[in-house]
Amino acid sequence: MPVARLARTADLASLLDLYRVSEVSSPAEPIERAEQIWREMLSDRSVAVFVSADNAQIVASCMLISAPNLLRAGRRHGFLENVVTHPAFQGQGHGRAVVGAALAEAWTRDCHHVLMQSGRQDPRVHRFYQRCGFEPGLRIGYVARRPA
Repeated sequence: MPVARLARTADLASLLDLYRVSEVSSPAEPIERAEQIWREMLSDRSVAVFVSADNAQIVASCMLISAPNLLRAGRRHGFLENVVTHPAFQGQGHGRAVVGAALAEAWTRDCHHVLMQSGRQDPRVHRFYQRCGFEPGLRIGYVARRPA
């Protein structure tokens, strides 16, 4: 099974390549803006980005955001974002590796639970998240869009 690790500064180019071939969203551009965001992400202790690689190519990623919380007996909130697996590497365990690493880190950070949302309609995506331990239907997600 593939092994996930924390992302490093040098991973940015390969990570952007992964995002460009994904169906999730377009990456930040130009490269100078992406580099600034990447530095900010890596220096933020509440953010952890996990990657799985095949040789030197990053083929899956997942970001954990944890936030302090005055409820839930003071246990942190955990949020999963930017779960991406390269189409050519799906079904090989890379996605499961990065999500598993993010969940393990969330429990280490004493998160009460980890929330994630998916806008994907593909039932395979939902089965994947369920196999990773997420339970559908426990909450209702809402999205407020930025005004035009």
